[in-house]
Amino acid sequence: MKQLKRMLYIIAGFIFLGLGALGIVANFIPFIPFPTTPFLLLASACFSRGSERFDHWFKQTKIYEKYLADFVQTRSMTLKQKVSILSFASASLMIPFFVVPTVPMRTFLILTTLVKYTYFTCLIKTIKPDHTYHAKRVRMKEAMK
Repeated sequence: MKQLKRMLYIIAGFIFLGLGALGIVANFIPFIPFPTTPFLLLASACFSRGSERFDHWFKQTKIYEKYLADFVQTRSMTLKQKVSILSFASASLMIPFFVVPTVPMRTFLILTTLVKYTYFTCLIKTIKPDHTYHAKRVRMKEAMK
């Protein structure tokens, strides 16, 4: 049973990694706001629960370094990452808001949205793209050449 659970985490990790990679590609296509960071965070969580080997492998990839290392190490994100996550999450919460006609549910969705925006604006530091962990590593590698 434990082995099956670990296998499901690994499979889910690869699914979320694929969705995150799709988000990377979608960033190059205008007018398609598909997030990257939330799916990669889920992939990282799944790999860490599923297998030490896959967790180590994922943390060595350039995708992890570029999109997640800053958040994991310094609890910071670029404004673009924050907007991407918040817009996707807000769009996802709008669907039940308009479909479910009950006032308590709509109130809950509004409160959830307010908490989400408060968390992202107050608790996660916003950094400039050239101050990210990835950008610093690229500059360091260029300086060593």
